[in-house]
Amino acid sequence: MGLYLITGGAGFIGSHLADALLARGDAVRVLDDLSTGRRENLPPAASLIVGDVADPAAVRAAMAGVDGCFHLAAIASVARAAEDWLGTNRANLVGTIAVLDAARGARTPVVYASSAAVYGDCPVQPIAETAPTAPRSAYGADKLACELHAAVATEVFGVPTVGLRFFNVFGPRQSPGSPYSGVISIFAGRLRRGEAVDVFGDGGQTRDFVYVADVVAALLGAMTRRPAGHRVFNVCTGHATSVRALAETIASLSGQALQARTHPPRPGDIRHSVGLPVAAREALGLAPPTPLRDGLADVLAWLAQGE
Repeated sequence: MGLYLITGGAGFIGSHLADALLARGDAVRVLDDLSTGRRENLPPAASLIVGDVADPAAVRAAMAGVDGCFHLAAIASVARAAEDWLGTNRANLVGTIAVLDAARGARTPVVYASSAAVYGDCPVQPIAETAPTAPRSAYGADKLACELHAAVATEVFGVPTVGLRFFNVFGPRQSPGSPYSGVISIFAGRLRRGEAVDVFGDGGQTRDFVYVADVVAALLGAMTRRPAGHRVFNVCTGHATSVRALAETIASLSGQALQARTHPPRPGDIRHSVGLPVAAREALGLAPPTPLRDGLADVLAWLAQGE
């Protein structure tokens, strides 16, 4: 039994991780400023520190005495980063450096969230971890910089670090009401209400949708197994799903006819983004991913509970 810190633990992914840690007998401490996270997401047994991940004093206090840190706090939005470049950089990159700096005294292990956005518009699909990194957004650039600082933390200061490049994560607790939510939560919310969904371009863009429980398994595996040196792994399924096929599946599960409003392609939108999961499955001991249709059914069931 250990004590683990989750930065951003009141958010979508972090709260699921808190549930899993407590279920296996660990203690959980959460650092979250509640800007997007919600207290009600957290299980009662988790202790919450309301604070800013870019505040070094707050991070040092939260890190004290823990056996490991899962660093998930971020403004995980390409659009928001374009609107508020400095503000998102402070949360995403400065916050990561604050975590790594707080970890180096006791060499506390840090497993942190990176993103498939580091790859940009990769010409080779599916994308392996060895593919060139060429981010096309401020968000992706920040995440790549986080990886570089984590490598320094490991190689220079001896802090064990593992980075996980999340692809398109979905699941319960992902708010469909936010303009920055994943496409699944937005589509599910609208289709269940019988509303039309917005499709940009021809809907043939493909993404790799990974269920939140599989992301939690990768986080736990990374902390438990911790490969030597600084490593980064894709967290994905290896399966491509087009935006239009996604909408059709959600409509079918919702018992609704698909209504779609088409719009011109968004400038800079990446056409295909599908990961190769082989390295993560081998190094982190991961099981096969949750089928997309099963995960979507869970999201719809969760939305129904809130009515």
